[in-house]
Amino acid sequence: MRRTRLLTALLALAAGLLTGGPPAALAAESPRPAAVSADTYTWKNARVDGGGFVPGIVFNRSEKDLAYARTDIGGAYRWQEGTKSWTPLLDHVGWDDWGHTGVVSVASDAVDPDRVYAAVGTYTNDWDPGNGAVLRSADRGATWEKADLPFKLGGNMPGRGMGERLAVDPHDNDVLYLGAPSGHGLWRSTDAGVTWSEVTAFPNPGNYAQDPTDTSGYASDNQGIVWVTFDESTGSAGTPTKTVYVGVADKENAVYRSTDAGATWQRVAGQPTGYLAHKGVLDAENGYLYLAYSDTGGPYDGGKGRLYRYATGTGTWTDISPVAEADTYFGFSGLTVDRQNPGTVMATAYSSWWPDTQIYRSTDSGATWTQAWEYTSYPTRENRYTMDVSSSPWLTWGANPAPPEQTPKLGWMTEALEIDPFDSDRMMYGTGATIYGTENLTDWDDEGGKFAIQPMVRGLEETAVNDLAAPPSGAPLLSALGDIGGFRHTSLTEVPSMMFTSPNFTSTTSLDFAESNPDVVVRAGNLDAGPHVAFSTDNGANWFGGTDPAGVSGGGTVAAGADGKRFVWSPQGAGVHFTHGFGTSWQASSGIPAGAVVESDRVDPNTFYGFKSGKFYVSTDGGATFTASAATGLPAGDSVRFKALPGAKGDIWLAGGAADGPYGLWHSTDGGASFTELPNVEEADTVGFGKAAPGASYQTLYTSAKIAGVRGIFRSTDRGATWTRVNDDAHQWGWTGAAITGDPRVYGRVYVATNGRGIVYGDTAGTGPGPGPDPEPAGACAVTYKVTNQWAGGFQADVRLTNTGTAAWRGWSLDWSFPGGQEVTQMWNAEHTRSGTVVTARNVGWNADVAPGASVSFGFTGSWSGTNAAPASFAMGDRICGRA
Repeated sequence: MRRTRLLTALLALAAGLLTGGPPAALAAESPRPAAVSADTYTWKNARVDGGGFVPGIVFNRSEKDLAYARTDIGGAYRWQEGTKSWTPLLDHVGWDDWGHTGVVSVASDAVDPDRVYAAVGTYTNDWDPGNGAVLRSADRGATWEKADLPFKLGGNMPGRGMGERLAVDPHDNDVLYLGAPSGHGLWRSTDAGVTWSEVTAFPNPGNYAQDPTDTSGYASDNQGIVWVTFDESTGSAGTPTKTVYVGVADKENAVYRSTDAGATWQRVAGQPTGYLAHKGVLDAENGYLYLAYSDTGGPYDGGKGRLYRYATGTGTWTDISPVAEADTYFGFSGLTVDRQNPGTVMATAYSSWWPDTQIYRSTDSGATWTQAWEYTSYPTRENRYTMDVSSSPWLTWGANPAPPEQTPKLGWMTEALEIDPFDSDRMMYGTGATIYGTENLTDWDDEGGKFAIQPMVRGLEETAVNDLAAPPSGAPLLSALGDIGGFRHTSLTEVPSMMFTSPNFTSTTSLDFAESNPDVVVRAGNLDAGPHVAFSTDNGANWFGGTDPAGVSGGGTVAAGADGKRFVWSPQGAGVHFTHGFGTSWQASSGIPAGAVVESDRVDPNTFYGFKSGKFYVSTDGGATFTASAATGLPAGDSVRFKALPGAKGDIWLAGGAADGPYGLWHSTDGGASFTELPNVEEADTVGFGKAAPGASYQTLYTSAKIAGVRGIFRSTDRGATWTRVNDDAHQWGWTGAAITGDPRVYGRVYVATNGRGIVYGDTAGTGPGPGPDPEPAGACAVTYKVTNQWAGGFQADVRLTNTGTAAWRGWSLDWSFPGGQEVTQMWNAEHTRSGTVVTARNVGWNADVAPGASVSFGFTGSWSGTNAAPASFAMGDRICGRA
């Protein structure tokens, strides 16, 4: 359904990552004086729940409820069973390593479930300047170590739904294999991922490319080695597994096998040709290797496919496809075996975009199949499932399609499909927008039975954010997002009911509101057919499309005049235009080049600004004519973002640049006639404003920048004279160069655009309606504390807090002290602070309310030495909780 994820990325990446990317290399600079302090912030996501492609889901084979999900640009996540939510694991990835937010594969160790690995890297061409790496963790992703690779990996490249490319030997867990793209072959580690070397005996590095003629290197890349599967029946504990199968992106030679623990390799005889093997899943109990084939690498394309079963003992190949080859218009990819009942197999028609994806299920090893939906009499469908998307209502896209299409869709790009190895009733599958799942899957097999599908994606935030706006009234946050358009957040802790519609842009590239009339909002974006600009007169709640000038091919940037009566638009494919009213008739602006970034003055409704290729432009007649400013020394390139300060005419801040020229933060107080570069900012990519600090008269500045040699998110309350870093090394989110804004109503609150981790927002302790003072719930409490895992120097614990009183809690805070000096390293489903020896865990937004008799759970990982005894007591305020 959302094919434009690729198209949007390709168009934008021609000039950088999405709306401008980090420079390929950063030149060494002499230190500049800077006054930098740090503040402690609490970071959360403005909830969307999902929003992007989930190409991989991995369950641990030896520990119940331990599962991981990987995304193509937004990192990896661990499942939290107690809350049915996901915890992000790669938020520590910083600016210089932004490509490591793309995850090409995840592997969970069945021998030692505390170990998990992630192969990371976003692009194999020069869009990503860095090489790939394998990250390894001994505490389930709470902390990581890195092994750099001598080649790139492609978490957002064609073929990313195939896999898994990374695998841990189920008998000797110091042995791992990694399938590489770009002709780099098969790689192996024998020291638990610390070092890697190529398996030179492996004979085929692959040869398939989506489009060999693509000069960008994106679609022309060899997709390489795409999966590794061990046959656990051929080994014993402590020795490497003897038989290993490997999938190769080669339509004539797709499957190889070693029977001597990787010393030698042979093409598996008798295999089908003409297809790529997207997945290879082995049922060791029955001796079957199942393979899902497609004629292309996906995840968007695929017109033909087959399912095969290979008998590992006899070498017999059997075509077990549920439909005849002539009847396929899709490839197969999602593939899973029920480990409790290995004769049960499921697969997806991942590239069936219309009318819907399809899921197939067999309970007799592929001899016969049933399907998730089928026609009764065309176009009427009968579904074997029900869908409830009330937790993520935007998944309907606000659509009302004609049969046989339905909304919400069962999915698209369904390359990840996994049955819980410990629970035949639980299945999860990834789509281009979310993770769906069920907990009554076996009802599929009952005559007339239906299994229930719902989103299982809470906590996984995967949107790419292009622009943000925080109006002074109305909704606190408006967003411009890739793939799913954008949202009006009336509550940051709740999923909005719908994305922007009428029209539904595939990606919104820019939005703005009228400063003195925030009910008027404008947005511009990409759409295959229809207008590329839309307007709202009720603060973004409802929209209507404008009319495009001739030649428009993409959204570009758009600005609203301060009074909401004039607009300036710089779309792709056409020059800068202006209109009075709501875009029914646009006229070409003069004096400003096509492709300029445009913004409005926040006081004077007739004044608009533009920037292009080192020149700043000013219009004082509503955008009809622009004049180039005499300002010099500005960045020469187009990776620039600027904003005018609300409440002060002609007060402009400009951020941007590149390593080979001017790069930093500039300020103008004369409407852009001149700019002064801030000497204490080495690099800056975004700038935004928020409520002034107590006692200050000037609004607070926020920027994603490099100051005093440190990349981070910074705040200034004195017009940039001094800066405070507000994020930390655990909260970096890769590339944050698209947009930033403060909140005009809450001092200290800042909204940060990420490229794949959604909208993150931070609150400083003790200010505004953020974390604030400790809540004081009334009534009694009881606590269950349990260490669930322990290893040398570390442990994991779960805490269950029960309201044993008679009144509901509207927020809670739990205190304890560790008797052995233990320290919390990461906490989920609660925020934590430490003062001396006292640890305090506070509710997050969604679990603040606890009814009488109800419970709330959270967990954490920690460090210890000597002893790891449980806390002697827990307290809420001045009340000691009982022990449950």
